[in-house]
Amino acid sequence: MAYIGKQPTAVPLTSSDITDGIIQLADLSATGTKDATTFLRGDNTFAVAGGNNTPAFRVYRSSNQTMGNGYQKIQHNAEDYDTDNAFDSTTNYRFTVPSGEAGKYFFNAQHKLNSMPNGVRIGAAIYVNGSIVAHNVIAVGITEDNSSNVSALLNLSVGDYVEMYGFHNHTAGLTAPGNSNSVYFEGYKLIG
Repeated sequence: MAYIGKQPTAVPLTSSDITDGIIQLADLSATGTKDATTFLRGDNTFAVAGGNNTPAFRVYRSSNQTMGNGYQKIQHNAEDYDTDNAFDSTTNYRFTVPSGEAGKYFFNAQHKLNSMPNGVRIGAAIYVNGSIVAHNVIAVGITEDNSSNVSALLNLSVGDYVEMYGFHNHTAGLTAPGNSNSVYFEGYKLIG
């Protein structure tokens, strides 16, 4: 590399040291690991970009569930994934925020019912600590299979638990099909 004037030494750069407009990693005096996977922050430290959206889970019903009238908890008993083993798919059918993982979370749920009669309403709801925080209810116009989706962005504390409920207002029980594409619940922590 050619220099105009004196070659820079191993000291912090000054404006007179930058003659070609290029600053190499070795020229920087910031703390932390200097490599192609880090970036220089405003506080003069190197940090790794990105992060993981964990804890994360996606669960579903492995078999049909008969749903009674009103709101009823969906018993998600199968997992596509559960990164932190935070979803109880055997007893309580809910996600519990693990220790050290408080923060903002995104949840999405779908509730489907087979052969719904005309005029019946279907809904999906997300509950936190036993109380409804988000729901979506739609009216069915013709007799067919129908589904309702709901999403929520929640600020949660350690130990908070999140559940999915399904809803319908028909007098008889209706069938929620058991497969990963019909009745599911998923969520993940946002990178903070």
